[in-house]
Amino acid sequence: MTGTVPHDPYQALKEAGFRRFLTGHLVGTVGFQMQGVAVGWELYERTHSAVALGLVGLVQVVPIILLFLPVGHLVDRYDRRTVLIVALAGLALAAAGLAVVSLSHAPVPLFYAFLFLSGTARALLGPAKSALLPEIVRREAFQNAVAWNSGGWQMAEVIGPAVGGALLAATRSPALVYLTHAVLALAFAALVAGVTTSGERRPAVAASLDSLLEGARYVMRTRILLAAITLDLFAVLFGGAVALLPIYAKDILHVGPAGLGGLLAAQAIGAVSTTVVMAHLPPLKRAGPALLRAVALFGLAMIAFGLSKVYLLSLTALAVAGAADSVSVVIRMTLAQLGTPNDLRGRVSAVNSLFIGTSNQLGEFESGAVAGLVGPVISVVAGGIGTLVVVGLVAARWPEVRRLGRLEEAIPKAGVPGARTP
Repeated sequence: MTGTVPHDPYQALKEAGFRRFLTGHLVGTVGFQMQGVAVGWELYERTHSAVALGLVGLVQVVPIILLFLPVGHLVDRYDRRTVLIVALAGLALAAAGLAVVSLSHAPVPLFYAFLFLSGTARALLGPAKSALLPEIVRREAFQNAVAWNSGGWQMAEVIGPAVGGALLAATRSPALVYLTHAVLALAFAALVAGVTTSGERRPAVAASLDSLLEGARYVMRTRILLAAITLDLFAVLFGGAVALLPIYAKDILHVGPAGLGGLLAAQAIGAVSTTVVMAHLPPLKRAGPALLRAVALFGLAMIAFGLSKVYLLSLTALAVAGAADSVSVVIRMTLAQLGTPNDLRGRVSAVNSLFIGTSNQLGEFESGAVAGLVGPVISVVAGGIGTLVVVGLVAARWPEVRRLGRLEEAIPKAGVPGARTP
């Protein structure tokens, strides 16, 4: 770390709009994570199938894949607060539907129908949320805001699974967890409605195939951004084991639903601790090497988790994985948002959300499918090894990642308005 001027770790938190956004993001993520615990536990209780758990990720990523182009156009054309509020209303509706399905003991395919609706809402939510943040926070405070926002999101991932697991263990009512998510999503919408944006005017974007594809072309031209996104995509695709945590909790570690909440929270505990430290320290001096080392550490931690049969060791491995992942998140989000002209942020955010959604949700499907064939332990360990291979390939294919220093040096090259071919 390095700094030539005094660093204010709370500069973003001094802005009222960011505080509202951060609070809403926290409570909304708490609700979504609570829902994840209930969905995984209820489906495994009813089906006892690893493939059924993997399908949870698949049905939620399909809308992201299908809709990322029109979603990016909507976020760039219309008021981003309004788009975000509509997405949150969709999440609340899907959660309420899951509660009805649970209470009525409806067929399992209806679970997937409402999870598909939830995925559709999240396809809109991610780009709108990412593109809105630079309109709320001053540019000089943005990297600090990314760190606090990432820390808030990870804190919610600590609180959400723990509260969801505890509520599920106490009541044995998944429907109550789903309804809690619906309420918290609406609370996020109410907080966002009161946020004031910069009011920066954006040119009207005509609906055409060329305009829809401009975000993807921008990412492909910006090599350092493409490398960071690719690294995240394949590392999480191979190294994610979240879909298998119910199996580890019930059949390998024997810790029940409350223990499942702890497993889901452990990765976030490591992440939130790291992001808080990053917010207090000056910017990274060598961001590229730090990114590569962090993702490699993530892969090693997942291998350790896959082989562990001791609950405390499993929690530690997941916490280390979360700490490593948080470094990647801060670097990638700073590059993606400040390194993109405002009139393209929605479409670039949609491409970024496609990569993130694909890696997380398809990673869950891949882990569930492989576990169904060869068992959960081999699935997780092989994924961690795959992550290490990806780090080596990215370092070789994009040498500029190894040379990337401070992020503020890379951002002007990637994002000065009018610089379409960095």
